[in-house]
Amino acid sequence: MTDEDSKLLSQIAAGSEAAMSKFYDKFHSVVYSFALKRMREPSDAAEVLNVVMMEVWKTAGRFQGRSKVRTWLLGITNFKIIDSIRKIGRHEGDELSDEMADHDSESAIDAIILSENAEFVKLCVGKLSDNHKQVVHLAFFEDCSYSEISQVIDCPEGTIKTRMFHAKSALKKCLKKLLSE
Repeated sequence: MTDEDSKLLSQIAAGSEAAMSKFYDKFHSVVYSFALKRMREPSDAAEVLNVVMMEVWKTAGRFQGRSKVRTWLLGITNFKIIDSIRKIGRHEGDELSDEMADHDSESAIDAIILSENAEFVKLCVGKLSDNHKQVVHLAFFEDCSYSEISQVIDCPEGTIKTRMFHAKSALKKCLKKLLSE
């Protein structure tokens, strides 16, 4: 947790709209990205973003500093996603970005190979269970530690480690099979 993030939450709790604006600017892409990976529909992810930021506005004073602000925020986001999924009756989903290829690659062949490999990764991640997709996303795309993931999804750290182990094993097996064909 940075002092700046903590100060922003204190200012938000005191009713500062300017602090809320700064907080939104800093964290909206993290919340939206996390929601989009699980919701599939941009409009649903945008709705979750709005609900989360409204929750921050209402509950900033409840932040106790026992975790990073980002971890606290992703925890709120996770619960709002679950609520939204239940509300709209959709299943959780996760899809990797099509922007996986390196735009600076030196040749068209390199770009094709990278694109092909990205599609393989996307396909393999798509085969993971929702629980495994969630820990993979938080670890690799949100750069969360196992402890932070545990806090975000309210699950024991040992369970997070087990899910990650099984997710990595499944990805390795899937990619090995696809790349050997």
